[in-house]
Amino acid sequence: MNAADAINAIDPRSFNELKRLGREGNSSEAIRAAARQFEALFLQMVLKAMRDATPKDGLLESDQSRLYQSLLDQQLAMQLANGGGTGFGEVIARQLGADPVAFENVPPGPGTAVGFDQVAAMAVRRAAKDAAATGIGGGDLPVDELFAEPGSPRASVPIQARAFVDQVWPHAMAASRATGIPAHFMVAQAALETGWGRHELKRSDGSPSFNLFNIKAGRDWRGATVSLDALEYSDGKPFREPSRFRAYANYRDAFEDYARLLSDNPRYSEVLGQDDALAFARGLQQAGYATDPMYADKLARIIGGNTLRAALYGD
Repeated sequence: MNAADAINAIDPRSFNELKRLGREGNSSEAIRAAARQFEALFLQMVLKAMRDATPKDGLLESDQSRLYQSLLDQQLAMQLANGGGTGFGEVIARQLGADPVAFENVPPGPGTAVGFDQVAAMAVRRAAKDAAATGIGGGDLPVDELFAEPGSPRASVPIQARAFVDQVWPHAMAASRATGIPAHFMVAQAALETGWGRHELKRSDGSPSFNLFNIKAGRDWRGATVSLDALEYSDGKPFREPSRFRAYANYRDAFEDYARLLSDNPRYSEVLGQDDALAFARGLQQAGYATDPMYADKLARIIGGNTLRAALYGD
């Protein structure tokens, strides 16, 4: 058992384990442990709400019994979270970039498609119903009234855009730490290059290449490739040119290779660490990333557009 899984909710020394994970540089494990702590706190709030909804006139009711009951609920919430819980902690960990490998080949399901806010609401409802079924707070508790699912502000965003952002976000976060480029800038560029994932390059057998940035395979590339006629521009006029593109095993490898490309090539020195969307987009075009004369404008519009903002934050 991981040390972070055996946390005593009322022992202040338990938080030292989180500090140790952070100091040792195990960011994925530290994020996951912190996410479980947050889920436990959330479950504790659910249990408290249910306790408050039950009558308080029993023979054993007293300030002392309520104190011990709250301590029990606190530890119960911690145990539920560490035992798999509602899945809320996993959603939080994924959003913060923990262990992206575990999610890279998972097809977007209902939780991914509707986004973070809706998954959170579903988790609350499931936790409440499970607790009610076990007799905590009384089996007649009107759970649906207390924990009604709110309408998700991401509902108006195209499903493809939401699913695409959810799938690549953890890898964008990792690449952001390596390059200093905001993660949503890179997600926007991947969306521009692939049409929000709809037009990702395919291998000859139809399997995905995972090349989200349409990076070409030069003479030094030793990995797998995808060959096709690419759309290029010369003097503002489009034409087709036979080209070879890199192929990867997964999206994590694609983002890592993209980060290396920008970090190792002096042409992109002005792009690294850039937090201005228009300057970032223009820097890429001026460095020769793409021949499309409108590339910078298209990328800047996606970065500042409502689709990406709503897919990320639900605004």
